[in-house]
Amino acid sequence: MNHRRRPRDDPHDRLPPGGAAGAPGGAEPARSPASLVVFGAFDRHNLGDLLFAHLAQALQPGEAPIFAGLASRDLRPLGGHRVHALPEVAAELGERPVRVLQLGGELLTCTAWQAAVMLLPPGQVQPTLAWLAHRPSTRRRWVRDVLGRDDRAPYLLARGALPHVAHLVVAGVGGVDLARCAPAMRAEVAAKLRAADALSVRDRVTQRALHDAGVECALVPDPAVLVAQAFGARIAAQMQAGEVQRATAAFADGYVAVQASAAFGDDATLDVLAAQLRAVQVATGLGIVLWRAGAAPWHDDLGVLQRLAARLPAAGVRVFESLHLWKTCAVVAGARAVCASSLHARIVALAFGLPRVSLRPPGEPGQRRKLAAWIATWDADTGGPVDVPHTAKTLLMALATPCAALRQAAAQAVAAWQAHWPSHGPPRQ
Repeated sequence: MNHRRRPRDDPHDRLPPGGAAGAPGGAEPARSPASLVVFGAFDRHNLGDLLFAHLAQALQPGEAPIFAGLASRDLRPLGGHRVHALPEVAAELGERPVRVLQLGGELLTCTAWQAAVMLLPPGQVQPTLAWLAHRPSTRRRWVRDVLGRDDRAPYLLARGALPHVAHLVVAGVGGVDLARCAPAMRAEVAAKLRAADALSVRDRVTQRALHDAGVECALVPDPAVLVAQAFGARIAAQMQAGEVQRATAAFADGYVAVQASAAFGDDATLDVLAAQLRAVQVATGLGIVLWRAGAAPWHDDLGVLQRLAARLPAAGVRVFESLHLWKTCAVVAGARAVCASSLHARIVALAFGLPRVSLRPPGEPGQRRKLAAWIATWDADTGGPVDVPHTAKTLLMALATPCAALRQAAAQAVAAWQAHWPSHGPPRQ
């Protein structure tokens, strides 16, 4: 069984002359002598990763970055970018110098196995996992074939992965479980980060783990705190029409935007979560809009949201099915409050000055630690993650937060990022 995604032969899927990923609907800006390569996990559908690519472009205005990942994908129909696999980018660039930017994400602890599975089409995940379950040697070869490389932390770029890296910036990344990783994984991550010209991480847990490994780094918020400032007008336009307007029009008094990953999918958990959301509806009159923050494997599942919706009064709930980046951001930005297990759902809510509650996913200790670490570092005043039985109480408390305090928290997060970015940005050449 071979699920390697090879570059397609359609000429429209190739890098244009000069190595840039094609920009939809128009010509590309001229590129400086050292091309800008933005590398990350935006070759799969996940709210944060798709945002990082746009934010990288916004932080380097006037440039046409090459968007590189582990697989060649075109996510423009979902609001993302056309992304090219690293070998394709390296071949096109040749010996030309490049500046490389990695922005955000839990990149330091994403293993090769996790990366390979998350690049699978959803329908292939269970058959592939079942086939590989008792074939450990085949599994190693399969991962190598899917990714085309032997890195233990493949979404963290090694400086030598491209022929001539003139400047490498790793900004706002996370790795709260780095201290729990195998020694070989920790050693690889530390070596890659030591080769960076500028390095910052997004939470104190990651910063301490790197300090213990002999790697010093700055502390900055996740770059998604910039989403309202950078893309507020684009997102506001989505609120007024189309799928977003249809999903939210029924709730004259407003709604809570609720996201719960596939980890919440057992019946007992859904029963409790539905009861908690009904209590919020009774107390506030708010509707519930259910939405997904990621469709890659091990993220969200539409079926889980539909089963949750079936447990709520039909008039008080809508399932928002679109996966388009700007439409999902609009569902969040237009809400009265956000209740979610996704870290980036919370960060987008923070950026728009909204009340927010983070749900602890059952059976996912790594995700729970990631949420807790980021909140403790940057958003502690609004409370840490909560278990499902405490959703209603915590959400009602969040809704009572003064608007001025919410706006101040958003402004402080943006200021904290901006204080560091001038020293982190890849220099123009």
